[in-house]
Amino acid sequence: MTEGPYYLAGEPNRSDVTEGRPGTPLKLVLPVVNASTCKPIAGATVEIWHADAGGNYSGFGSATSNKSFLRGAQTTDRNGEATFVTIYTGWYEGRATHVHDKVNMGGNVVHTGQLFFDEASNSSVYAKAPYTGRSGQRTLNAQDGIYSNGGAQSVVALTPDGDGYTGRLTMGVRP
Repeated sequence: MTEGPYYLAGEPNRSDVTEGRPGTPLKLVLPVVNASTCKPIAGATVEIWHADAGGNYSGFGSATSNKSFLRGAQTTDRNGEATFVTIYTGWYEGRATHVHDKVNMGGNVVHTGQLFFDEASNSSVYAKAPYTGRSGQRTLNAQDGIYSNGGAQSVVALTPDGDGYTGRLTMGVRP
């Protein structure tokens, strides 16, 4: 999938990317496996970046140009997993709810994608503060051109976790 316009190289290596941004807690567990063998890949770098509850990306726009919230990288552990503590991503007009991701191995990008969420979860989260302050029309998965090119394979499996969710999606790559 497309990288999108909001990628910044050199994001900090960290698991907690919230930097105090308000929103529904989300723990993303992203295992990386060899697409041919389904074996976990330790030592890969997984990067994520996404919008805050108001639909803003850090690093872009006058209010957030020097910020790094909701961006980070993690090295997969011996089980091939990278785990991020974040918030449920906000939305912006023209795009379905999504989190961007990349997987790098040995300095090479082996995966660029976007993680999507089921519409029932999106609606539930967006009915609560701080997401309720948004105006405009949210784009649904079925209306999103990027989602229509394979997004159904990238829907994060969510389970309730306290006041938020734990989301999991295994990413198969070809090293």
